Amino acid sequence: MSLILPDGDFGAYLFDCDGTIADSMPLHYVAWRQALDEWGCEFSEDLFYAWGGRTVVDAIEALNREQGLAMPVDAVARYKEECFQSLLPQIKAVPEVVFHVEEAHGRIPLAVVSGSTRDSVTGTLEQLGLLDRFEVLVCAGDYVRAKPDPECFLLAARLVGTPAERCLVFEDTDMGIRAAAAAGMASVRVPPPGKR
Repeated sequence: MSLILPDGDFGAYLFDCDGTIADSMPLHYVAWRQALDEWGCEFSEDLFYAWGGRTVVDAIEALNREQGLAMPVDAVARYKEECFQSLLPQIKAVPEVVFHVEEAHGRIPLAVVSGSTRDSVTGTLEQLGLLDRFEVLVCAGDYVRAKPDPECFLLAARLVGTPAERCLVFEDTDMGIRAAAAAGMASVRVPPPGKR
C-alpha cells in the first residue's frame, strides 16, 4: 500500500519517528514495561498507543499523578531509554514512509519531529541507515509543550526555513495529526501495522 499525499506545493517534509519512519512502537512498549514493572506501575498497551507523541518524562509524570506513585522521573526515563537501545537491532523501517524520505531527499528539506529523546531518534535512524537524510531533528527536550501542542512542528519549520503552511507532516498518532493541524500544516496519516 502506498501513502496518498495531499495536493500542494510543499517546501519541506516533517516526519514523526516512532510508528512513522520506524515500526518501533512495539519495541518501545517492551522497553516501557521493563522500566515500569519494578515500580508496580500499570501501563496498558491501549494507553501507551493513546499517548503516542507524549515525551517519556511527560508520560512518567502523568503515571505518577494518576496512580499515586513516586517513581523517580529521571531515573525511570534513563532506564526506559537503556531498555529501548538494547532492542534497536530488532527495529524495522516503514517502507511506505521511507519511499517518501528517499524521493524527497536532496530536493526539499527533511526533518524528524519526535517526542522521543535525541538518543532514541538518532539510534533508530542510524539502525535504519537514514540519519543522513534529515537536516533537522527536533526531539524531546528541544521544546516545552508536547504534541498535540504545535510547538515542536513550528520549531522544525523555523529550523528548516520553510513557512508552516508549506510543510507536510507524516504522522501515525492522533496527537501528532492534531499538532500538525494546530500548526497550520497539512498531514499524511501513516496507518498502523496490519492496516498498511
